[in-house]
Amino acid sequence: MSKETDEILQQLECHFTWELQKEHIDPDELEERIAEQIRFLIHKSKVQNYNLLAYVKFLNDKKEEALENLQKAEEAVPLEYPGKVEKGSLVTWGNYAWVHYHMGNLTESQAYLEKVESICKQLGSESPYKLELPQIYCEKGWALLKFGVRYYEKAKESFEKALEEEPENPEFNSGYAVTIYRLEDYYAKKHSGKSSSLEPLMRAVKLNPNDIFVTPLLALKLQDTNRGKEGKKYIEEVLGKYPDVPYVLRYAAKFYRRRGAVEISLDFLEKALSLTPNSAFLHHQIGICYRTQYFALKKEVSKGQFQFVLKQFELLNLCIFHLQKVVERKTKFIYAYIDLANMYVEQQRLLKADETFQKVFAISNLTATEKQQLHFNYGCFQERHRKSEVNAMKQYLAGLKIENGSFEQKKCERSLKQLLHKTVKKGLICVEIFEILGSVSECLGLKKETIEAYEIALKTDPGNVEYLSALMNLKLSLKN
Repeated sequence: MSKETDEILQQLECHFTWELQKEHIDPDELEERIAEQIRFLIHKSKVQNYNLLAYVKFLNDKKEEALENLQKAEEAVPLEYPGKVEKGSLVTWGNYAWVHYHMGNLTESQAYLEKVESICKQLGSESPYKLELPQIYCEKGWALLKFGVRYYEKAKESFEKALEEEPENPEFNSGYAVTIYRLEDYYAKKHSGKSSSLEPLMRAVKLNPNDIFVTPLLALKLQDTNRGKEGKKYIEEVLGKYPDVPYVLRYAAKFYRRRGAVEISLDFLEKALSLTPNSAFLHHQIGICYRTQYFALKKEVSKGQFQFVLKQFELLNLCIFHLQKVVERKTKFIYAYIDLANMYVEQQRLLKADETFQKVFAISNLTATEKQQLHFNYGCFQERHRKSEVNAMKQYLAGLKIENGSFEQKKCERSLKQLLHKTVKKGLICVEIFEILGSVSECLGLKKETIEAYEIALKTDPGNVEYLSALMNLKLSLKN
């Protein structure tokens, strides 16, 4: 095809132009997740899911299967968009044009471009190959959500654009509410009183009481805001309507685990796992349940009680088994790796824990918050189990230097301050610690600790001009 045709393809509104990058997902895992949604969430859009599945198949170099799913999407359009088939087909036709283009089927690709052009012309679009429709913004928003946290802000923008056109649309409100919840959950912002996602979630449930996505999240958000009884009502309602839907079961499990009912949570998770045995999310939640039980038992019993020690051993092994399943299935799920590494520590398998941390360091394109979480946890590992204050400080400092005002950054700051203070008090000073103190004394308000460190150093090396000069400058800055 000509350069002109290539430029035309870039104008289309479809998955191929929404900048959904393969390196940010595990294609096999996402394929299976979308297929599960098609199977179990019968009220959700088949057009959207088949379109997205076709794109992921394409990313997985399964072009023929991509075409098969686009055909299924096209067949579902009249059912979901009665009377608006052409509008409902635009994304699918755009995807068709791209797949055929990459397969070398240039005639077929051109035919789909002409279909898009014809509809855009009929409806008076300013662009010959692009029509701005709220349902397209909605479809784009759900696709962005599926590709993970890097895309959440863009998903929010897409749903906002859809809502500008149709503010009362239940589907658009649902997508917007889910996005706000996930953004809030990711940044781990704890709000007192009114929560920014609570209002959109309640609005979405009011507009569509049968919404399978939003209702469980509303229950969890109510639980977050000390309205657990109200949240329980919503969980029971959605379980009553959809008792065999894995998506509902997994969030019900999370709700009850956070209430302390871990056994009930495990029952829900095991039921969901029997329906979707390869779900990384379910394995992770099961692992967290066993971890919760393990630490509760560890806290309560003495080492001399053999039967309890045996139970701890069993719970620890079960936890690690399920966390291993997660990282096998979802190779970019860094929080699961960190959870797994920390549980290896409980087994006294420090080398295995270190190797697991190193796997995360090797993953490219980590988000800022993921990097901070990694630096903080590896810093704790170095401090508490490798007994290396310097390496721990380096990790905390690396997390602190990523300036995004996150909870993880504050944890790195707090841990670095505490460790520096303890190290200086003990007089365990070395060149590397001086370098760290020099890097952070100003921004963390550690001038007094730095002065104390230099004074200790000068006792052992009284003629060191560099130490003396630095000490005088620091004292002068304190006076000013």
